[in-house]
Amino acid sequence: MKMLRKDVMNLTLPIFAEQLFVTLMGMINTMMAGHIGKEAVSAIGMIDSINNIFIAFFSALAVGGTVVVAQYIGRGNIKKANDATKQALYSSVGISLVITIIMLILRKPIIAALFGAAEKEVILDGYKYLGITLFTYPLITIDLVSNGILRGAGDTKTPMKISIFMNILNVGFSWTFINGLKFGNKIIIGGMGITGAALGIATARTIGGIIIITILLRGSRIIKLKKLRQFKLDKALLKPIFGIGVPASVESLLFNGGKLIMQIFIVDMGTIAMASNTITNSIANFINIPGNSLVIAATALVGQYMGKGDEKEAEKCLSHLVKLSTVLLTIVGAISIIFSKHVPGLFTNNVAVINLCSKVLVINAFAIIVWSLAFVLPAGLKGAGDAKYTMVTSIIGMWAFRITLGYLLGVTFKFGLIGIFLGMYIDWLVRGILYLIRFKTGKWKGHIVIEKTTKLKDCEE
Repeated sequence: MKMLRKDVMNLTLPIFAEQLFVTLMGMINTMMAGHIGKEAVSAIGMIDSINNIFIAFFSALAVGGTVVVAQYIGRGNIKKANDATKQALYSSVGISLVITIIMLILRKPIIAALFGAAEKEVILDGYKYLGITLFTYPLITIDLVSNGILRGAGDTKTPMKISIFMNILNVGFSWTFINGLKFGNKIIIGGMGITGAALGIATARTIGGIIIITILLRGSRIIKLKKLRQFKLDKALLKPIFGIGVPASVESLLFNGGKLIMQIFIVDMGTIAMASNTITNSIANFINIPGNSLVIAATALVGQYMGKGDEKEAEKCLSHLVKLSTVLLTIVGAISIIFSKHVPGLFTNNVAVINLCSKVLVINAFAIIVWSLAFVLPAGLKGAGDAKYTMVTSIIGMWAFRITLGYLLGVTFKFGLIGIFLGMYIDWLVRGILYLIRFKTGKWKGHIVIEKTTKLKDCEE
C-alpha cells in the first residue's frame, strides 16, 4: 500500500499543480471578460458550451491513446507505445480538421438555432468569439492527445510545464488584446474586447501546440515521435485506441450535448442567469481541482497496472483514488461555503449575479461529496478498457435525470438556475451508484485492450 500511495503521489502532484494553475488562469480570463460586461461573459459562456463539446470530444479520443500507451508501458513494450502515439495523434488531428471545417461553414446557423432567444449584443459577441476559437480545435487536439500519451507513459511533469506556460501566455495575450497596449501616448494595440479574448486564447494555443510537437520530436523520457512526414494507418493499433476512444467520444458527445441543452434552458432565463452560470462553473472548476487531477491519474495508473496484469493492485489503486478525492473535495466544499458570497464578487459587480452564484455554490458544497463516484471511478474503469459501460451509464444519467429533472425543476417549477444545478447533482448521485455497483462486481477487469504476448516478444518488437 505504501508503494501504491507513492505511485499515486508521484503521478498526481504534477497534475494537481497543472490543474491548479490552468483553472486559476481560466478564472482570471473569466474575470477579464466579466469586466467587459455581462453581455461578453454571457456570450463566452454560451459559445464555450459549444466549444466544450468538442474539447471534451477530443479529450475522450485522447483517452484511447492514453490507455493503450499506458498498458504498453506497463508491459515494457516501448516500441509499441511510440507507434501507438503516432497513430493516436495523426488520426485525432485528422478528425479535428474535419470538424473545424464543418463548424466554420455552419457556425452562424448553429448559434441562431441554439441561442436565438439571447439578447442581440450577446449573439453578435458570440459570432465573434466562435469565429476565432473554432480554428484552435486542431491545436487543442494536439495538446490533449500528446499530454494524455505522456501521462499514460508516466510523465506528468512535461504536460504540467507546457500547460502552465501556455496559460500564462493565455492570460498575458488576452489582457493585452482585450484592453489594448499603450507606450506613452501612443497606442500600440487597440483594445478589442471579446475579440481580444478569443485572439488571446488562439495565440496561446498555437504556441502550446508548437511546443508539444517539438518536445515529442526531440523525445521525452520514454515517448518519441519519429519520421513526422511518414505515416500509414495501422489497423492493429487503431483498433484498441478507437475501441476505447470511440465509446468515450460518443459518451462525451451525448453527455455534453445534454449540457448544451441545459445551456439553452439557461439562455431562456435571461442574461443574469447566463452570467451566473458562467461564473459559477468557473468557480466550481477551481473547487474541483483535486478531483479533476485524480480523474486524470486514475486512467493512467489503472491502465498501467492492468498492462502489467496486476488486477488486484489496479482495484486497490482505484479504490484509494476515489476515497482520497472524496475526502479532499469534502474539505474544499466546506471551505467554499465560507467564501460563497465573496468569490463571485471578483468576477462582476452585478449584485443579482453575485447573489445567485452564492446560492448555487452553497448547494454545490453539499453535492460535491458524491462527485468522485461519478467521475474518478469511471475514469479508472476506462483505464481498464471498460469504456462501453461508462458510456451507457453516462448517457442514462444525463438524458434520463439531468435534462429531465433540470427542465422540471428549473423551468416547469421555476427554480431557475438553481433547478438546473439540482438536476445535475441528482445525475451525479445516480451515475455514482451505478459505477460503484460495477466496481464491486469486478466485471470491469475482464476487458482485453492489447493482445497478450510474452515479455521477450514485447521487448524484441
